[in-house]
This record gives sequence, C-alpha cells and structure tokens, in this order.
Amino acid sequence: MEQYNQNGCSDSDRLMSAKFHTHAIELPASARGLRLDQALAALWPQYSRARIQRWIRAGELTVGGATARPRDAVFGGEQVQLKADFAPDRGVQPQALPLAILYEDPAIIVINKPAGLTVHPGAGQPDGTLQNALLAHDPALAQVPRAGIVHRLDKDTSGVLVIARTPQAHTALVAALQQRQVGREYLAVCVGAPTAGGRIEAPIGRHRTARTRMAVRGDGRRAVTHYRVQERFGAHTLLKIELETGRTHQIRVHLAHVGLPIAGDPVYGGRRQGGNAARADFARQALHARRLTLIHPTTHRRRVFVAPVPADLRRLIAKLRAAHRSAA
Repeated sequence: MEQYNQNGCSDSDRLMSAKFHTHAIELPASARGLRLDQALAALWPQYSRARIQRWIRAGELTVGGATARPRDAVFGGEQVQLKADFAPDRGVQPQALPLAILYEDPAIIVINKPAGLTVHPGAGQPDGTLQNALLAHDPALAQVPRAGIVHRLDKDTSGVLVIARTPQAHTALVAALQQRQVGREYLAVCVGAPTAGGRIEAPIGRHRTARTRMAVRGDGRRAVTHYRVQERFGAHTLLKIELETGRTHQIRVHLAHVGLPIAGDPVYGGRRQGGNAARADFARQALHARRLTLIHPTTHRRRVFVAPVPADLRRLIAKLRAAHRSAA
C-alpha cells in the first residue's frame, strides 16, 4: 500500500483550507419546468438542496449575471455562476456508527458501504446515515460539502464509495466524476437470460407521476450503461456492469428498461420478479458496487479499490448456481 506524507494535513489545517470554490454551469434543456433549486440539486448532488437555497438567497449564485430566487422557473440554457461557501453545515450531527473502511489517507477515505445504510439524511431519515458516521469519524469533514460524499449508492446497494477529506480533494473528485474519469464496476443478478452483453443508452429523468422514482424519458439526461454476462443460472444471470454516466438509479432503471430487472428490486423489478425459492431470503436488490478506479487527488496516481462481495449476495449466487445445476 502506498504511504502518504501526513505533514500539513492535520484537522486544523483542513479546517483552514480554501473556503470558496467557483462553479459555472449551463442549465440543460431537460431541467425545463423545474424550480432553480431543484434543477441545481439534481446537477450538483454533492450539495444538499437546503445549502443551494442558502447560496441563492445570499446572492452567491447568479443566473445570467443577475441574482435569483430558489423558486424561479428554469427554461434551459441559463448560465449559472456560483461562489460556493464551504462554511460548515451544522444541520447534520455526528453519530458513532460502524464504518467498514477499506483505505484512508489525508485526502480520501474509501468505504465499503453495507446494504441497508442510507448515504445521507433526507425526508423520513434525519440520522443514522453514512454522513452522520463520517462526521463522527472525522469532525473536520464538517468543512467539506456533505461530509465529503461525492457520489452515492442506493440504501440497499452495497459496495465501494470514496469520500473527500478536504475541499480541494472534493473539487478534484467531483470534476473527475463529471468528466467520466472515475471507473465504477458493479455486480448484479438480473431476472432474465440475455444472449450476450450490451450497451444501454437511454436518457433518464424524474418519473412524471411517481416523484421518488426515475424513468427513461426522451427529455431526460444522457445515460449510458455497459454490461457483460458473467454466469448464467437459467432464469437469472450474473452481470458485470460499468457506468459511463452516473444518473440516479441508473443501473436499476436501464436494466428494467431492457427487460432484465435486478433480482429483488422492489421499485423497478416489476412483474417479472415472481417467486423463486433460491431468492426467498434475499430481501434487497442484488446489486453491489465492486470496484472503483480513480486518479488520487493529491498523488495523481491511479488507484483501484475493491469491495468484497457481501455474504448475502454470495449466498444468493451459490443458491442460484446449485438450483440451475440440479435442473440441468
């Protein structure tokens, strides 16, 4: 394992590090009809909507060079400038919760998130999240947006996540994600038997009536998913998946769209889930973020982090394999 120089990276140093960062963005046509704060929260998931609203009201965000209001309607094509204040967000409290840390140094923390852990607080879950746990593990993360969380996994998806420990590392990792310089590989058990791997390109946006869901929409944001067959179990298939883009629920929505819903998915699984003895005790979507590849924000070296396949998913694969062999 690489060793990193710890000099100049104490908690106090990180708390005193750069307080501001400037963002510039053009609002896409797919945001038309949304409130300004809604559109920006979707485009900048690393920031909470409440924080974005505070920036707008404080005049730190301009649209076409003029101040704006959170409720202003978006038409698409507007030029947004933001001077982001990284003052600590005190709305989320530290909680001493267990963390499975795969790696950490002064710039990043790499977490193996278990299924069942929500990444950050939201409606209906004000605490008990990864963000609460991170603030207890490192209080200096209060200085970084969302305690350094730069990408997310759904509550019931397990696997590897990287956390930025400084505003500078946060900026670098967010830029790398936006420029598709971060490799993300998943394992999924789907319902169905694809003849081969493939590429799914279908735009994704908020569902028109069920606002907690996403859907393939003609006016959605570009989304691309690649998948390969790893093992076949008759009515089920183990897939390796790589993301080219990173939209909310992207893998779940895309696989359901092509008729290969993820086993156990309660939202996008649809009627194809049915009953299956091998899946009887598997109570979540069979999706695991296995591998993350990135350029380290301070050493600039390529790093690869792997989260072991969790026990529940290993058991599911073993049961499906055994059932398929016995039926052959």
